Amino acid sequence: MSHLIALVCGYVLDALFGDPYQMPHIIRLIGTLISGAERLLRRIFPPTPLGERMAGAVLVMLVAGGCSGCTWLVLGLLSRVSPQLAWVVETFVCYQMLAAKQLRIEALRVADALENEGLVAARTAVSMIVGRDTAELDEAGVVRAAVETVAENASDGVVAPLLFMAVGGAPAGVLYKAVNTMDSMVGYKNDRYRYFGTVAARLDDLLNWVPARLTGVLMCLVAPLVGLDGAGAWRIFLRDRRKHASPNSAHPEAACAGALGVRLAGPASYFGVVHDKPYIGDDNRLIERADIGRACRLLKATSLAALVLGLALGLLFAWGRS
Repeated sequence: MSHLIALVCGYVLDALFGDPYQMPHIIRLIGTLISGAERLLRRIFPPTPLGERMAGAVLVMLVAGGCSGCTWLVLGLLSRVSPQLAWVVETFVCYQMLAAKQLRIEALRVADALENEGLVAARTAVSMIVGRDTAELDEAGVVRAAVETVAENASDGVVAPLLFMAVGGAPAGVLYKAVNTMDSMVGYKNDRYRYFGTVAARLDDLLNWVPARLTGVLMCLVAPLVGLDGAGAWRIFLRDRRKHASPNSAHPEAACAGALGVRLAGPASYFGVVHDKPYIGDDNRLIERADIGRACRLLKATSLAALVLGLALGLLFAWGRS
């Protein structure tokens, strides 16, 4: 039961403080570990498709298994010395696994740049939270990119780690975020990572399969509570949730597009190459700056609903084990 209390306290800390830039962050440490392990493994394994896949598999085992295992070991040792200290550390880990407030801060920074500094500043701001090329985006493209990022990261930045930690405590949350971070760093289908990142990308797809769908459902349920179109969210979610090369990304994007009544996705440029992605949602109206704030309201309500769901699941698992 203590890990559920730690999760609630971590959620509150994230809602209050976000990610202070001056504070060392576990996710950044995981990213540093991934970069160092990649350099080492590329020297050990041959630069062939099979060799790179094997190196990528070892990377996943080292980083995900090592980070999760170390978290479990540290918490176990601390609990023998002081259960209260173990709880404090687990609360801090739970806090750092969540990114709801920081995602809202970064997205609203894009809206503020559009309002007060102009399109060039807004392109720079949105480039900090998206992977696509932003130098040629018009205002609608900047807003669309920000809204899509809020929708997609509602799953892997908030709902998924919440659910993993509710069921398995901080070690499960670290395991999930380690895999998710590896996917964001090496899970590209380009010449460098086509084979090396295969295992990380496939495992990330697997771990996100349930959370992405739950995120879409939760968005549809809470949309009317924040003044958005619940019926539209359900309609577009059920119709467009598979319109993405990823098996998971379109689920929250479709729900968000329907709730806002706008069209998301479509062609986008990555590393200078235009990818002709299908549109998600109906082109009922032009997307506008205020849609970033609306998407952030939807994110906030969805994260709270996910916390309630996570606590219910955690209590159910605890009851089942007892």
